[in-house]
Amino acid sequence: MLYNLLFPFHVNVPVLNVIQYITFRTAAASLTALVISLLLGPWLIRKLREFQIGQIIRHEGPASHAPKAGTPTMGGLLILTASIVPTLLWADLRNIYIWIAVLSTASFGAIGFADDYLKIVRRSHHGLLPRYKMLGQFVVALLVGVTLIYLAEYRQPPLYITRLIFPFFKTLIPDLGWGYAIFAVIVLVGASNAVNLTDGLDGLAISTFAVAAGAFTALAYVTGHRVLADYLLLVHFPVAELTIFCGSLVGASLGFLWYNSYPAEIFMGDVGSLALGGALGTVAILIKQELLLPIVGGVFVLEALSVILQVASFKLTGKRIFKMAPLHHHFELIGWSEPKVITRFLIVGIIFALFSLTTLKLR
Repeated sequence: MLYNLLFPFHVNVPVLNVIQYITFRTAAASLTALVISLLLGPWLIRKLREFQIGQIIRHEGPASHAPKAGTPTMGGLLILTASIVPTLLWADLRNIYIWIAVLSTASFGAIGFADDYLKIVRRSHHGLLPRYKMLGQFVVALLVGVTLIYLAEYRQPPLYITRLIFPFFKTLIPDLGWGYAIFAVIVLVGASNAVNLTDGLDGLAISTFAVAAGAFTALAYVTGHRVLADYLLLVHFPVAELTIFCGSLVGASLGFLWYNSYPAEIFMGDVGSLALGGALGTVAILIKQELLLPIVGGVFVLEALSVILQVASFKLTGKRIFKMAPLHHHFELIGWSEPKVITRFLIVGIIFALFSLTTLKLR
């Protein structure tokens, strides 16, 4: 909005010329998101307490989590506000990729909001029925996939391609055509649920997400930069504006982490975790780094795999692989303190993110 309003005046006010640069607007959006988070955080925590919107603890969870019952939840509303508002302020709103990312993120957040709301009303950790929750995610993801196929097939020049880019390889293989819509569903539903499963310790999900969002900030920039994209053998689209969206996510995440760090004053709830996972998946798809997403978000993948393996093992053999799933609970139960689990998972997340960036050159 500010870009569209102010940049036309750069001829008469030369200092406004700086607004044209993606790097400047990304930094501005990140700082704006951080400030919004820090300023609105205390107000939201106070309001959530007034309305008695507190966390419902699962009975099956670790006993050490019992004292967390009643901690204000649905803090994802703060993350969404602090990331979407700066994006709308600093991004070029004529860019269709921005709107796809924002609307996808908000839609996943709406599903999470419904789930959180029902948990609070029922005073139970059961919110939306799993089939309705998955159906909502499926519908949103399918709409994103169909939109991208439209951009690839019916826009001239095409604004998207349905081929995949494999890390470490120079060629684009294969072309999924209309099957790309189903692929998009798998990516988006998988990403949103993986982040949701990771959100079980104070600051764990948001800190590892901030690292992943930082990596995607860099990836979005080089993909949208024609010279860098050609040099790195990436598919170039006018997606550079997504750098601003990713930067906003980083700033909002750091601001939320201020209040969510151990011991947490507020939890993000499903309204936050589903939205953040959806945001990562959407950006990965838009910049054609879908297959790099499992590396960037390696911690989320490990958490989701631990649940899948645990359930499969128990159903097939009656035995459990881990003391408890998701994976972070396993390490809690073998004696790691909560801060140690969070810190070590964050270190692993940073390693995954750095490794993902090296794949840009290894082609």
